[in-house]
Amino acid sequence: MGQEDYYLELCDRPVHFEKANPVNCVFFDEANKQVFAVRSGGATGVVVKGPDDRNPISFRMEDKGEVKCIKFSLENKILAVQRTSKTVDFSNFIPDSSQLEYTQECKTKNANILGFCWTSSTEIVFITDQGIEFYQVLPEKRNLKLLKSQNINVNWYMYCPEGAVILLSTTVLGNVLQPFYFRAGTMSKLPKFEIELPAAPKSTKLSLSERDIAMATIYGQLYVLFLRHHSRTSNSTGAEVVLYHLPREGACKKMHILKLNRTGKFALNVVDNLVVVHHQDTETSVIFDIKLRGEFDGTVTFHHPVLPARSIQPYQIPVAGPAPVTSQSPIPCKLYSSSWIVFQPDIIISASQGYLWNLQVKLQPIVNLLPDKGRLMDFLLQRKECKMVILSVCSQMLSESDRATLPVIATVFDKLNHEYKKYLDAEQSYTTAVEAGPSRCSPLLKRPVRTQAVVDQSDMYTHVLSVFTEKKHYLHELVIKTLVQHNLFYMLHQFLQYHVLSDSKPLACLLLSLESFYPPAHQLSLDMLKRLSTANDEIVEVLLSKHQVLAALRFIRGIGGHDNISARKFLDAAKQTEDNMLFYTIFRFFEQRNQRLRGNPNFTPGEHCEEHVAFFKQVFGDQALMRPTTF
Repeated sequence: MGQEDYYLELCDRPVHFEKANPVNCVFFDEANKQVFAVRSGGATGVVVKGPDDRNPISFRMEDKGEVKCIKFSLENKILAVQRTSKTVDFSNFIPDSSQLEYTQECKTKNANILGFCWTSSTEIVFITDQGIEFYQVLPEKRNLKLLKSQNINVNWYMYCPEGAVILLSTTVLGNVLQPFYFRAGTMSKLPKFEIELPAAPKSTKLSLSERDIAMATIYGQLYVLFLRHHSRTSNSTGAEVVLYHLPREGACKKMHILKLNRTGKFALNVVDNLVVVHHQDTETSVIFDIKLRGEFDGTVTFHHPVLPARSIQPYQIPVAGPAPVTSQSPIPCKLYSSSWIVFQPDIIISASQGYLWNLQVKLQPIVNLLPDKGRLMDFLLQRKECKMVILSVCSQMLSESDRATLPVIATVFDKLNHEYKKYLDAEQSYTTAVEAGPSRCSPLLKRPVRTQAVVDQSDMYTHVLSVFTEKKHYLHELVIKTLVQHNLFYMLHQFLQYHVLSDSKPLACLLLSLESFYPPAHQLSLDMLKRLSTANDEIVEVLLSKHQVLAALRFIRGIGGHDNISARKFLDAAKQTEDNMLFYTIFRFFEQRNQRLRGNPNFTPGEHCEEHVAFFKQVFGDQALMRPTTF
């Protein structure tokens, strides 16, 4: 498979940590995106690494037993470590504060702590098998204050730091999920909802595993993703991912179903608002975009993969060590390994190899994998780093080797203009609101963000249209002919007046040829030619080559050169049109010129028009020849 075929890749600068082994335990904190490597319970060192901080945090702590969970508060101010099912230990990492550990026991009697989550730099939630406890940590006093608690039977929990929502699995089957939302010292209970299991379970044991649930923010909205291994409808084979929208207010609602059309082991990521589904058996992944049009059945929208299934791009692990050793060739990484653990939104960890990667989408290969240009543009306009790829698609559509049809080009440009107008309208509304003054201006008003989907004229000219500057008249010809066809003469006038259509010889000739449809075109053309100061002979040649014989003659008369032109050249051109009446008109014009200049309508031998006189007699007869006027 060529390099250009892979649309998913692992980031080129992964977080490298000491791989898991009997002495070294590895933990991941989904809020800070940090990996903890804890050696010998911390006695021989703890190393903390995150994707953004290249300077790891290293420290030691007393080995007080097996570490079950370890996480820093936001901003790395306080460390929390769970070693038992009843307590969590805390250490301050604030300069000039006490380093002594302090401990908090869960409040509910006989409860076991399943885990904990930091919701801010000083707020933490304990999740027990009997409920949830929300605490404020007071580092200077080295103790905790219970803010709120809720009793509820809990099978397992999940935390989405981006949405600050904790999801608890409750009831015997585990498929009733209770969300809690945390913000600035408050805990809000959101409406609970039920996950529809594939079929009525035969037993009363836990039927919904946390392996099959994920939470992620997609297009600014929080969703619960449920991996249903068998469809509820008997006529459908294969697994599917069901998306439940979890709003801040109101009930959770089933919105989308992603059809996987296969079975086996799956894992989910969300990258750039795309749901990525990895399939271990085939070692491939597919992507879904819920913004693209799907099949709506009145309740939910069904989506199919945007693209054919592809593997993540092969990845080479660099060989670490002294310079002479690193000259060895890199080791290919085993993709879709059973030791991979996937975290939301875009993290893949291989504890056995000691790497944390961010998964990334490559847009350029998608251009060739999605032939429908309208759908491709809908897809690209939603991506973060889309501008250069969009411009390359526009350039490709207009190139000779891969030219798209005019309706397709129009569709793509309409979509780009729609996005641009949306941004300009938002910018205008913002400016108007700001000018109205603070009394009318909402405190929530924010300046619209100019995303990469906003492609303006300068982008389009620089990256797409500038290569056509030498062929610009073809584009102008298309515009002018379209305007004339639709009788939009006023608009044509404006385009010329404000130089939307640049002055050029081909353009002037085109305007001359349109005189029969639109008489003022003749004057517009002359004005343009005067501005260009172009050689008049050249313009006449161009018009004659386009069989615009009358237009050429009118032009010459307009600049006062009709007494000196070659009659034969014009009669040749008129004869080539095979239009006898046109030939008659041109012949008569030159007879009248001869009469005016020489007092005789006949052509002189030096004009070499004998052949044309003979043709005129043959078609119209001798009597049609003009007789000399006598006074």
